[in-house]
This record gives sequence, structure tokens and C-alpha cells, in this order.
Amino acid sequence: MVTTIAIPHGGGAVSDLVLTVTPPRVPRDLLARPRLRSDEAPFRDHPAIVVQAPAGFGKTSLLAQWRREFLAHGSVVAWFSAQEKDDPQRFVRCLALSVRFGSGRPTFGHTLLESVLPAGLESMTAWLAEVAQSALDVVLIVDGAERLPATSREALTYLLHNAPANLRVVVASRGDCDLGVGDLLTYGQCVAVGAAALRFQFDETIALVRGRFGARIDADTSARLHELTDGWPLGLQLALAAIARGADPRAAINTMATRAGELHDHFVEVLLANLDPEDAVFLTRMAVVDQLHPDLCRAVTGASDAAERLGHLARETPILIAGEGSEWLRMHALARDALRSRFEALPPAEQADLHARAAQWLAGQGMLEDAARHALAAGRREQAYDLAERCLYEALTKHGHVSAVLEWVGRLPAAELNRRPRLLLAAAWALALSERNQEAERLVERILRHAGEDPAVRCECALILSGAAVFADDPDRFAQLHDPWSAAPPLTDPLLLYIHANRKAFRAILDGDPARARRCQQEAPRGNFGDAFGYVERWGDFINGLSYLWEGQVRLTESLLRPVLAAAESDRRNPFVCMLAALLAAAAWERNQPDEAAALLANRLDVLERSSLPEAVLLGYRTAARIAAAEGAEHRALDLLEAMYAVGTARKLPRLCVASLGEQVRLHARRFRSETCRTLCERIEAVLARGDVPKGPLWRRNFDLLHLMAQADAAIAAQDWRRAIDPLARAGTIAASMHLGRVRIEVMALRAFVLDRSGEKSVALLQEAIDLANTYGLARLFVDAHPVLGDWAQHIGPAQDQRSVPPVPIPFSRERAAAVPRATPSMALTPKEREVLELLARNLSNKEIALAMQIGEETIKWHLKNLFAKLDAGTRKQLVRRAQLLGLLEQPA
Repeated sequence: MVTTIAIPHGGGAVSDLVLTVTPPRVPRDLLARPRLRSDEAPFRDHPAIVVQAPAGFGKTSLLAQWRREFLAHGSVVAWFSAQEKDDPQRFVRCLALSVRFGSGRPTFGHTLLESVLPAGLESMTAWLAEVAQSALDVVLIVDGAERLPATSREALTYLLHNAPANLRVVVASRGDCDLGVGDLLTYGQCVAVGAAALRFQFDETIALVRGRFGARIDADTSARLHELTDGWPLGLQLALAAIARGADPRAAINTMATRAGELHDHFVEVLLANLDPEDAVFLTRMAVVDQLHPDLCRAVTGASDAAERLGHLARETPILIAGEGSEWLRMHALARDALRSRFEALPPAEQADLHARAAQWLAGQGMLEDAARHALAAGRREQAYDLAERCLYEALTKHGHVSAVLEWVGRLPAAELNRRPRLLLAAAWALALSERNQEAERLVERILRHAGEDPAVRCECALILSGAAVFADDPDRFAQLHDPWSAAPPLTDPLLLYIHANRKAFRAILDGDPARARRCQQEAPRGNFGDAFGYVERWGDFINGLSYLWEGQVRLTESLLRPVLAAAESDRRNPFVCMLAALLAAAAWERNQPDEAAALLANRLDVLERSSLPEAVLLGYRTAARIAAAEGAEHRALDLLEAMYAVGTARKLPRLCVASLGEQVRLHARRFRSETCRTLCERIEAVLARGDVPKGPLWRRNFDLLHLMAQADAAIAAQDWRRAIDPLARAGTIAASMHLGRVRIEVMALRAFVLDRSGEKSVALLQEAIDLANTYGLARLFVDAHPVLGDWAQHIGPAQDQRSVPPVPIPFSRERAAAVPRATPSMALTPKEREVLELLARNLSNKEIALAMQIGEETIKWHLKNLFAKLDAGTRKQLVRRAQLLGLLEQPA
């Protein structure tokens, strides 16, 4: 018997429903986001899913992704795009036709489609009963539910509450559409997906850009695009479309980042489109604050409906971004900039009044730092300075707001600093923990003049100056300042004792005892301090992560730092967060995870070079350069290393200069460029000869290690194997004394390499290095040391730990995939019909299809007859096209 899903003969009354039940075209560059897969835990077991967000958040794209996934699992998928004219009777007819099309059952909904339907919910009950009796696994997707008339939305609510066990319902609508599912949400029978979930996350933006432009746009540029668009799906699509039309994608994004250019103007125009005039006035007055709260907005604007207005704007526009489980919201950065320009056009007296209102409310809530800033903008200087004195010391020591304190240092007159000791301490701490560390000493001298012989103050000053020494990359100066207070610091403040424990741990690392460094962390005060110690605790995590990385234990580095960084990632360009990312990126690179390492460093190197510890700068730039070299962009790698040299020069950090030159030697040695390596080694020696180079033994030990490794690499480049043996042996001794596990293994492998080239037996030495590298998870060590060594290690040594090295993906060819159409699993077609459809889409004749399937030609004709009937097609070409439109056959790329 032949079945059909042809349109019933009822004239235009039914045929005009076809477009509403036809799924939309799926964009070629649609990114299927794994965390939003329909079979992920948050969605898997719920009979109803409601997707609610403002326009431009990719609701339809998500439904298209889910439709593909439901089809792949063998479900019947019925699609319905709602319209304003869909009264309850038309609504039910559409649902009946959508199931008929999705299931390939021509008799489904016959009565509903051919007869006059009763008013009320009887027809919806009849549709639900027919779905239940069909015993099909049906997924109903309703897109644009906010367009339905009120009576039809009531019918949809009824459907959601009375769906049989074989029916799953997915509904998408704007945020202000009440679908009446509150009770279903409460009892776990429905799950809601909002704007926050639909925003692209950082890694998803990178994947989207890479899929669209490939290597034309790097991770740095993708990161800037993500920050500019704030993950708004429509904003990303607008930006990508505009970039695709231009010749230089990077230039277009960089221009947008400067808040200028056609792309920026168009983006802001779309962002603020259709904004109600009263809402525009409201947002203009609130653009002056960084975070929005209903009570704050009410106090600043005097609007009694501030809470309702904020809720409406958050639901209906992409301008406001709500926090998870919080009443606080923030503005999209580009919208805030545009609205602040409007704020600055207000009369000065009105601006001052709005600032003063904000300062009063924020101070009452204990948000003193923000209150001080608004008081200063309102012209209330004395109030601003009082508030700053009350909060800045804690803002820095407890929360790490270094940049905020440095801003105040620039604003405050010298006289105010002198008469406010706590402000002076905050300023000294901020300067010490930044690239302006040399200025901290002058403030400390002023503090000590007032403190006299108070041992607690003198110990805190030593902590400040030792921190400055770390940022100045002067380990010997750090040891000189720290050691006198190491055993019994005269401190009572738990926060300062915690900082002291961190410094003691760092001192142990410098001594070459990273295990003791982790024990020193246990001396930190214990107690229920809430989040007051969050900043210093994260410093402890950083030092522990550094101690593992120092040993070469990259697996332990990764497991420790990954959750720490994830918790702080919301403030992505915070200097301390960037330092954590640099450590984790170095570990990810060693674990042979280049994409993750690149994403961790994306749009962060500029922050690292300005405000981070020298070790973090070194790790960040070196990892970025190695990623570029591995991608075949040697010119980019050399540019990054020269940039690191420039940072070392600008910040007076000669070790960075030496590290840059040593890494360049290693890079050129890979291609046996002996003359270039010799010149670079001469530049290293010239750095040592400079008068500003530290003279202490701890610094000199670090320099000697870098210098010896560069000498060994230069000898390898010249293929003077014997000349490489001595510097490698001396470097190995230093690495062992410092407990630098990765360097020690690298030296061991390079020694095996040069000994082998010198005619000596060294396979056992190489095998030991390989075994240690596998233990530590150092999957990149050998190929990074030298590609020839990497090849030799693969052929001579024991097999690499497969858990460390991800499998090499098979290259994907879009052309090849486009040439092989694939039928989508569906209950509408039998397996044989799907196979015939695939072969038919490749333009094969009946005879060729029969030969391919190894069945008779008459059987092929019978399958084709069924396909023509089911898909209501008259020609072979129309049959293929109908299958594509219905999602039964993948669209050609």
C-alpha cells in the first residue's frame, strides 16, 4: 500500500498552512553549541522546553539545531511557525498538518483538516488524543509563540499541560510572552532557556569566527569581537557579515574596538533600535553607573516604576544583561558608551545631581569605592576623599582592585595622601603590585617616617617592598626584604599573615623547593573569613600552580588552576586573572592542547605586559610564540618574541630580554640557522654587560640557565654536537638544583640527541626522558626542543602516553561532504527509502541505484513510487528538493 503526505484537497483553506509548517532554511555556518545540545542533562528528561529571549538571540537557530538532533534520534519532528492570524482552529489545523508532514502519515489529522472545528479546546483535545494514539515519538516545535492571539496562547498552555507521554514540546517566544508554565517549571516538568544561556560564550565565539573565516582571524581578534558584542548572537552575525564584506577583518574589528567606524555605528544603531523614548531617557540617566539595581535606579531617577522598567528592558532588549540569581544588571558595553555620550550632553547641574544621588545610595549600601567616584564627579571632594580613605585599602588588599587604587593615586593631591595614612598605605600597595613598582619605595619612606619603630608597620612595609621586588624581577632584593621577617612576623591582621604565607611560599620556590612552597601555604590563617580573603587566596592558588609548573607537573597545574580561573573568568581582562590564564595556557600547551592555550591567551597579552609578574609575561609570550610557530607562522612567532624583548626593555626587566633572545635562538636552531643563532647569543651577552642588570646570585642563576640553553641550541644549529655537551651538562646541574622538572627532562633529551649525533649510545637516556615526560604529561617537550629530536623520540623511545596526546583529526573536506548527501534518520521514511533517497540525490539512475544496493531494479521503482507519494513530488529533482526542505536530506553546503 502506498502512503502519502500530500496536501488534502480542501483548496486554499489548508494549502496556505504549508509554509507555516515548513522548517526554515538552516544557515550553512550554523554553529551547533555542545552545551545547548538537546540531549544535554539540563534538557534531556523534560517533556517541555521554553526558550524565551529578546529578538536577535538566536532562538530560531537553536530550534533548527535541536530539530536536526531530534531527527537524528529518530523522532518525528513537527515544526510550526506561529502567525498573528492563527486563531485556535487554524492553530490546531497547523499542528495536524505539521505532524502529517513530519511523520509521513497521510491520514493523520484527516478529520481536523477536513471538517469544521468546534470552538474552545475540544479540537486541541482531539489533536492530543490522535498524537497519543499514533504511538509515534513526536517532538512539536513552536517558533514565535508571542505572535499567537491570546486565545491560541491559551490553547498552547493547555497543550503543554496535557501533552501525552509520547509528545515533547519546544516553544520559543519573546521574553514578555506569558505561556502559563510557572507550575510546570516549579515541578520540573518544563525547563526554561533564557537570554543568558543563548549568549555566545567566549569559546563559542572563537569557534564561530574560525568556522567562518578560518585562519584569517586569530584568537586575539576573535576575543575582542566577543567582548565588543558581549556574546549577543545577532550582534555577532551583524559583525561577521560586515567583516566578510571587507578586505581586512582584523582592521574592521580593531576600528570597532576604538568605538568608531561604520560597523560600530551600525551595531549601536541596531542595539538601540526601537527603544521607547521614555526608556531612552531612563537609560541615559542610568548610564553613569556601572551596575544597575532597581533601588539604585529608583533613587537616581526618581522613577517609581524602575523595577518594572528594568525587567521589561532586560526581557525585550539586548541592552541589559542580568546576573544569575541577582537583581543586579549591567549594560552592554557599546550601548553604555553611546548612552554615556548622551549623558554628557545633559546640563552640568543635572549631571552633578545624578552623580550625588548615586553616591548617596551606594554609600548607604556599603559600596564605598563606587560612592567615592560619584561623589568626586558631583564636585563633593571632601566627601569623596573620606569615602576613598575608608575603602581603598580593603579594596586592594581584600579584592585586588589595583587599577582602581592607581586611578585614585592620580586624582588625589599629594597633601591628601600625606594627611591620610591609610590612603598612603593603599597607594604604596597598588604601586608595588604594578609596573610602577619603583614608585612604591618613595611612599614607603613617608610611611616609615610617621610610623617610627612600630614593628607591625615596618613588617607591612617590608611586605609592600618585597612585592615590588617580585614585580621588578629582582629575587635577591625580595629575599633581602623577606628573610628578616620570615620566622616570626609581628603581625596580628589575618589578611597580612595570609600575604606573608604567600610570600614565604614564593621564597621557597626561589630556593628550588616547590614542594616546601606548598607546605608554606598551610601556614596561612584558617577560619571562616567569607570572601574577604578571596584575593589573597587566589594568590595562594597562583603560587601553588607556579610551583607545580616549576616542577613540570603540568597535569597538577591544570587540575588546580582550571576551576580557579573559571570562577574568575567573568572579569576576563583583570591583570591577576590574566596571570592565572598565562600559567594555565603554559600547562595546556605542554599537554598538547594548542587551541585551548590560544583561547586562554586571546586578547590578554597587552594586559600581561603592562601589569603582571615577569614570570607570567614570560610564560604568556613564550606560549603564544610556540603556538604561532607550530601553526607555521614563524614570522608571527618572531614578532611576539621581539615584543617580549620590548616589554623587558620598557619595564627594565632584563631577564625578559634574555628569555626572548634565547627563545629566538631555539626557534632558529630548529632550521639549523647557525649564523643567526650566533648573533642572538652575542645579544644575550650584551644584555649581561649592561649596568642595570641585577648582580645577585638568584637572578644570575636564572640568567645562566637561559644563557646555557641558548649556547646549546646555537651549537645544535651549527651541528657542532660536541660543543653542545658542556652547556647542556651545566644547564642540567642548575635545573636539578632549582628543581625545574621540565627543563631537566628537556636537557636530558637534548643530551641524548647530541650524544647520538656524536656517535655515542644514548637511547637509554632518551627513553628515560620519554618516560618522565609521559609521567608529567609533557606531550610537547621533544618536538618543542627540536623537531629532529621529536621524530627520533617517536621512532626510538617507548610509545607516548595516549592520554596526553589527543588523536590527530582527519581533515574535513567541505567539497567532499557536499558531494555525498546524507539522509537524516526519521520515522517518516524506511531505512531502504532513505538509502534510495541518498543515491537519488547523487543523480544515479534506477539501474545504478539497484547495483549499488544489490537489489532488483523493480524493487527500486517500488521504493521510488513510495517516496514520490510520501513527499508529494512529481519529478526526481522535486523529490530531492522536498526531502531537503522537510529536513529528511541534508542541504548541500
